[in-house]
Amino acid sequence: MIQESYNKNRSLKEVAIDTDLLIVGGGLSGTCAAITAARQGVKVVLVQDRPVLGGNASSEVRLWALGATSHMGNNNRWSRETGVTGEILEENLYRNREGNALIFDTILIEKVKQEENITLLLNTSAFEVTHEDTKIQSVKAFNSQNSTLYNLSAKRFCDASGDGVLSFLAGASFRMGAETIEEFGEKMAPNVEQYGELLGHTIYFYTKNTDKPVKFTPPAYALKDIEDLPRFKNIQADHTGCNYWWIEYGGRLDTIHETENIKYELWKVVYGIWNYIKNSGKFPEAENMTLEWVGTVPGKRESRRFEGLYMMKQQDIIEQRRFDDAIAHGGWALDLHPSDGVYSSLPSCTQWHSKGTYQIPLRTAISRDIDNLFFAGRIVSVSHVAFGSTRVMLTSAVAAEGVAVAAAYSIQNDVLPYETIEKEHIEKIQQKLLEKSSYIPHVKLDKSGFISSKANVSVSSELNLTELRSSNIWKTLEMPSAQMLPITRDQQTLSLRVPVIAAKETTVDVELKVSLEATNFTPEKVIGIQSTEVEAGRHFVDLKFDVSALGDTYVFVCFAPNVDLQLNYSEDRITGILSVFRKENKAVSNFGQQEPPKEIGIDGFEFWTPQRRPEGQNIAMQLKTPLFIGKKEHLDSGVTRPVQSTNAWIAALDDAYPTLTLEWEEAQEISLIKLFFDADLDHAMESTQFGHPESVVPYCVESFRIKDETGKCLFQTASNHTTLCDVKLDQPVKTSKLVIELDRKDSRIPVALFDVICN
Repeated sequence: MIQESYNKNRSLKEVAIDTDLLIVGGGLSGTCAAITAARQGVKVVLVQDRPVLGGNASSEVRLWALGATSHMGNNNRWSRETGVTGEILEENLYRNREGNALIFDTILIEKVKQEENITLLLNTSAFEVTHEDTKIQSVKAFNSQNSTLYNLSAKRFCDASGDGVLSFLAGASFRMGAETIEEFGEKMAPNVEQYGELLGHTIYFYTKNTDKPVKFTPPAYALKDIEDLPRFKNIQADHTGCNYWWIEYGGRLDTIHETENIKYELWKVVYGIWNYIKNSGKFPEAENMTLEWVGTVPGKRESRRFEGLYMMKQQDIIEQRRFDDAIAHGGWALDLHPSDGVYSSLPSCTQWHSKGTYQIPLRTAISRDIDNLFFAGRIVSVSHVAFGSTRVMLTSAVAAEGVAVAAAYSIQNDVLPYETIEKEHIEKIQQKLLEKSSYIPHVKLDKSGFISSKANVSVSSELNLTELRSSNIWKTLEMPSAQMLPITRDQQTLSLRVPVIAAKETTVDVELKVSLEATNFTPEKVIGIQSTEVEAGRHFVDLKFDVSALGDTYVFVCFAPNVDLQLNYSEDRITGILSVFRKENKAVSNFGQQEPPKEIGIDGFEFWTPQRRPEGQNIAMQLKTPLFIGKKEHLDSGVTRPVQSTNAWIAALDDAYPTLTLEWEEAQEISLIKLFFDADLDHAMESTQFGHPESVVPYCVESFRIKDETGKCLFQTASNHTTLCDVKLDQPVKTSKLVIELDRKDSRIPVALFDVICN
């Protein structure tokens, strides 16, 4: 029994917490930043004003998380995000290949709660900032569920709150709206009178089929005149969730302070659309369908953008400009939407792609006003046009990981955030990121400080590719089809023999193409052309191209469409070897070729994109000039994904017991071993709604053992499903040899490993 008499001086319970790093905002960016910083050894308080983590990716909103892979609809091969972001995606695939948003919630909470260095405050809203001169001292936050007021002080602060409440209250400079073309020379800068200045919000909904007819009586506020919507013809009964991303509204309003009004308007549209589907008589297939879920929190795209030490622009993305302080990569299109959203007669979005991925500099995440403040997520320092690309969740999340490593470094080395971009600091920050499997284009992992760099490495076999073996899979050459192959600078010719079946006398037309930038995967330069006449029947077509002028790069063996021809497809799936097709993916404005207006500063080029498994087999062929794509020296490339080469040690196709051995002249004390596997970074692992063909990608080694010089097993697993397997031994061991035995799970897929480091 608790009983108190009248007391007019009561106050809320107060709790004070002093920490190293305070992160406000538990969307995907804040979550990944918190985990990353905690693993760097600093104490973190993560403040989230919602009951779950994930923000727009959570079960409250249910938007699938995407980034540089862009539904595999662009030319950014092997560009999926790694680091903590990738670890979360891979875990979600393993447990939740069906894309259940509730399961994704549990994975995010689990990842955070497993970190001893994180104090998680859900349902807690930051509302007041104390600062002295240009430094934040503390933040006040209130938890509505436990009626507690928190006083949170820290050495460094990171704002990942979406609307930037921490940075706003701290007085940091910000922008809200669209820059003019004159300010930065961005030719995509919108005509604000016609297009508007902000992207709006979206509310999603789910439906479900039942075994009997279901009636629907709409709420009184449901929008009546659905056929007056410019895009009402896009309505389909079997479309739910993110398929209706175009139910967008609010870009002409204050997307912060008028969010509740925007939400009500979106509810009107959602319930109006469902009423139209159920009661217009035009969708008989919806008779047994029910409305299972409608979001109560709108997915917010744009509000404040804060000014950092540098502001990214359209040109940085399209020209793929390089930065000394790069911490992450992006690759989503410049994706702008008309502010009137669902009520606009303009196209629902304008997506223009770059030819490849781009770097994101740390300077965009450091406040130019506040000495101990970092930004993360969609509030970072970018123009409105550049924001069209950097805003997507996985891009924001990997950049937030870079921010977290910089923040931890700043704390542990007593340097201010703006000092971390100096050469002596940023290079160390970049290396810490690469060590945890993050990817920074054009930056390589320096392994000289690891024990493994001093080892003599031997392997059981190396793949010298002589053939993509034929199968019984024949497909008509209905669209332009290409096989990607990595060649080396010392190669003079590329000679191939390709099986075909001709329905009648015809011509096999082939072009060899390369990217102008060797690290891109946009075939734009023709190196050779060959036409071969064939009669009806089955034939081998011999191809030979001069590649002596090329360096280390990927080439595209491109077959022109011909409905009278069939190509054979191989069931061999090999790390760094991929077939691509010139095909459409309208979801990302890919219509086979990008043909922008001349005046908007965007490149035109062809799209050559892969097919998702179980499709996407390689084109069968014999390589008369073998490609040495699996050599052990690739373990020293410093790059843990295919770029200009496979960058992987790949065992031979007939190696049933692949083994990697590291030997030292003297015994070494080892406590940590990191193995970088192939979790197919070309596959877009959409977090929700999208289903995926498997729980573990076929290239990934699931089962392996690590033994010492005596044959004693130091570590073993049969359930690896991640890019980075971080093996921390219970006790350091002293040994002169490590033997890594890797189990092969499919005779058509050779074992591959990008790197192994130990200390």
